Amino acid sequence: MSNPRFEETRTEAAAAITEGDLRSVYAGLVHEDGRHEYYLGNDTESAEQLREAAAVQLGMLCRVLADRSERSVEEVADLAVERAEHMELR
Repeated sequence: MSNPRFEETRTEAAAAITEGDLRSVYAGLVHEDGRHEYYLGNDTESAEQLREAAAVQLGMLCRVLADRSERSVEEVADLAVERAEHMELR
């Protein structure tokens, strides 16, 4: 494993998902064989609340990925949009 903190982060994330009062949860999994899974759940009452929760999650993810990949938030977001256009929901 190239990132020694990965297993610790994975354990922390699993615990955080099962504990506490959450309003929104997203988990995106990329397997070693390239297979993708994503789980999205929101306890929101309106489309506006859903958009706000999604914007916060996307913002957090873009910010962290930009910092760790030494790219701008815009570069990460552009790449994410490109990938999203090719994904299928199941």
